[in-house]
Amino acid sequence: MIDKIKKYIVEVENFKSDSTEEIEKFRIKFLGKKGILNGFFAEFKNVPNEQKKAFGQTINELKNAAQEKVAALKQDLESKLEERGVYGDLTRPGEKLSIGSRHPISLVKNQIIEIFSNIGFNVSEGPEIEDDWHNFSALNLPEYHPARDMQDTFFIQTNPEEILLRTHTSSVQVRYMEDQKPPIRTISPGRVFRNEAISARSHCIFHQVEGLYIDKDVSFADLKQTLLYFTKQLFGKSKIRLRPSYFPFTEPSAEVDIYWGLETETDYRITKGTGWLEIMGCGMVDPNVLRNCNIDPQEYSGFAFGMGIERIAMLLHQIDDIRLFYENDVRFLKQFKSVL
Repeated sequence: MIDKIKKYIVEVENFKSDSTEEIEKFRIKFLGKKGILNGFFAEFKNVPNEQKKAFGQTINELKNAAQEKVAALKQDLESKLEERGVYGDLTRPGEKLSIGSRHPISLVKNQIIEIFSNIGFNVSEGPEIEDDWHNFSALNLPEYHPARDMQDTFFIQTNPEEILLRTHTSSVQVRYMEDQKPPIRTISPGRVFRNEAISARSHCIFHQVEGLYIDKDVSFADLKQTLLYFTKQLFGKSKIRLRPSYFPFTEPSAEVDIYWGLETETDYRITKGTGWLEIMGCGMVDPNVLRNCNIDPQEYSGFAFGMGIERIAMLLHQIDDIRLFYENDVRFLKQFKSVL
């Protein structure tokens, strides 16, 4: 009989479960009113006197083992249920991390940089807080020049030196020409600031990419071919036109239009029914600008161009309000997750 009890003790010690139902069945089997222990206690009166002590000790050992086993299993089960209540189902696969997206301005800027990098242009950067010389005077815009009124400037300091937020990235080109000798082939992307009313079509903060090419015997034909290559790569459009215009730092100057077409209602709206769409300004670098940057205009010539990144992004992605770029609305930004 004692050997039989010891077998049950081994069974108790080996029992494992994380199921409430199985643990309860185990408890009833050994500790219930009709369980194994009560059966052995009922047999106690039939055990010979000389074996009663060993028999009783063995029964108590089985009882203690069963009670401890049930208590341990219940405690372990409650601990796991508590963890699941706090942390959720720990066996469930983890949730996928939400993939972010690049800002549409960054996407378009990177596209422009890649296109010009393929034809030898590097990237130059400069400070957003500028002085009067690099932002105006070196670019053929001396004090009281009427063209300064074309750009409403945020001035930070006016005495003794005018310090301001740059109104264009042409200031970067001035710094680059001062530090580098020709040949120069660079583009200058960056943020610029103008004191303008905020609306669906304009903002006081926006981004530009300006390009500069200085070398011997650079002609207007070189400028046109460069811009034609750019528009084909970015827009897939092969038809451009250059309209005479005026910029103080280039002579001659031109506005660049691409033929967008008139295939949809949107095309009619954005081109005002003409099919042509203005995308940038350009021109041959004025000899005075070269001279201000210690480059001999008798030996070197060059061209420059500039465009607004927001305007290009609005065209490429059919965005009708420039303010969307600065509101950080997740619903707007999520639309660009699939754009490389």
